[in-house]
Amino acid sequence: MEIFRPAFAERPRPLLSYGIPFPEAVARHVVDTFEAQRVYVICSGSLARNTDSLDRLAQTLEKVKVPIVGRRIGMKPHTLWSEVLEITADARACAADLILTLGGGSLTDGAKVVAFALANNAQTFADLETLCMGPNQEPPSAAHLIPSSIPIVSVPTTLSAGEYSNFAGATNDTTHRKHSFQAPARGPQLIVLDPQLVASTTPESIWLSTGVRAVDHCVETFCATQGTTEDTDALALKALANLVPGLVRSRRDPEGKDLDARLICQLGSVDAMAACTSGRVQLGASHGIGHQLGPLGVGHGETSCILLPAVCKFNARHNANTDRQHRLRDFLLRQPIVSEVLDSRGVQEKESVDLGDVLGAVIRELGMPRSLADVGVGRDKLDGLAANSLRDRWCRTNPVPLTEKAQVLEILEEVV
Repeated sequence: MEIFRPAFAERPRPLLSYGIPFPEAVARHVVDTFEAQRVYVICSGSLARNTDSLDRLAQTLEKVKVPIVGRRIGMKPHTLWSEVLEITADARACAADLILTLGGGSLTDGAKVVAFALANNAQTFADLETLCMGPNQEPPSAAHLIPSSIPIVSVPTTLSAGEYSNFAGATNDTTHRKHSFQAPARGPQLIVLDPQLVASTTPESIWLSTGVRAVDHCVETFCATQGTTEDTDALALKALANLVPGLVRSRRDPEGKDLDARLICQLGSVDAMAACTSGRVQLGASHGIGHQLGPLGVGHGETSCILLPAVCKFNARHNANTDRQHRLRDFLLRQPIVSEVLDSRGVQEKESVDLGDVLGAVIRELGMPRSLADVGVGRDKLDGLAANSLRDRWCRTNPVPLTEKAQVLEILEEVV
């Protein structure tokens, strides 16, 4: 039976569907919810090459007489501007009236920027420059911007949860700098969850690392010093109570039989994003530095695995959000699976550990990278990474605002 509801309480969009196979859900809502007639699909390269997922989708859409008029198979990580413009031109030529993504976060961000580019007739890098945030994170002039209009439907295969936000990041191929695109750009209007799809197709490393990305949403939301409310706190804790056990269970289930573990991770990522998009929560340096670490070839989720514990320790060292970190540490220690992980790692005096230690132990339990060396980033990259990070809005809203390169380097030195 399908469960079909708004993803977030008191917000009509985006919509959420789960409980039935994704081709059936997509076909139902392409017709009934969006009345679309010409679908453009952006599909993960590995899904298209190694599974029948795209074929199943096409066959189901044929049954409701809605053709796939164009396909993009694969995008490089971190959403390159050159590929965004290629897809924009293709979707325009196909006269698509709905964009569907089947895959991970780079595809979702790509679809958001494509829809925005279509609305504003963007065809060049210079055109995209007028749509994104400026070098000092100043918003573009809203007077000339047309809101995205073509609807996006996303079938995510990871947990990074960008599907639930209007925000998108995309990387200028020439400068290798990642830029932010925000309202009036629009995110997906419908997200379809299918735990069977992810259990059978998503590589474990991608699933677990993007799950840590969702944990990062929760931690930086709860530990923020600006914009938190009782509602955002409750959502972040609810999400963590699903994500942490769901991820550990997923790690212990390499054959993908525990579909419930996958689903509670997916629903946890929804609540994580609800927490950090409700109100005016300001995120921190794990996201900010991570945005700029990504273009060096590091996956979205891996950036959180490496940076989140170190950022927590940095903020605690500078007495920025000590009370909130203590509260979150105590909450995690009350979770049986966290206590079990610490026991297995020989931590006997649990009250002596800090939040960064607890998060680090969980991330190690998941087998994820914990240093820049683990992902092939050497010391020669630190200076440029620190300089680019200072331009990111989330570094400025970190509980200890990062305004000097030395501060970023202090964090990076912990994870070399």
